[in-house]
Amino acid sequence: MKISTKGRYAIRLMIDLAEHNNGEYITLMDIAERQEISEKYLESIVSVLSKSNLLISLRGKGGGYKLAKDPECYTVGSILRLTEGSLAPVSCLEGEINNCNRASHCQTLQMWEGLNKLVNDYFDGITIADLVKESDYTDNYII
Repeated sequence: MKISTKGRYAIRLMIDLAEHNNGEYITLMDIAERQEISEKYLESIVSVLSKSNLLISLRGKGGGYKLAKDPECYTVGSILRLTEGSLAPVSCLEGEINNCNRASHCQTLQMWEGLNKLVNDYFDGITIADLVKESDYTDNYII
């Protein structure tokens, strides 16, 4: 599994919004500058996050973006699944139902299911608030 820049940048964007949360909307230009990410690329990411109600957006003067909920409510896993589509290590585990015709006698399925559970549990156990509190994060998680 390889997490794309879209997934990694989405997490950085969410951390930035959490760190600079003062009740005001934060412009994409400010986030792009702080995170050293193209504003154009961030537009595609905020589109996905806004459509999924993770962000609140406001157009025009004084507009920008802010988190729809507290940072504790966002897990890294939920953000990555939105931006990456799936965290499954193999294609047969991408959907809710495994439609592989070999599933009933696959000798490696349990192994892949175990890895899938580990990855999802790990990322679902980390919130944006955890990442904002970097010292707490490094104490509690393997990096």
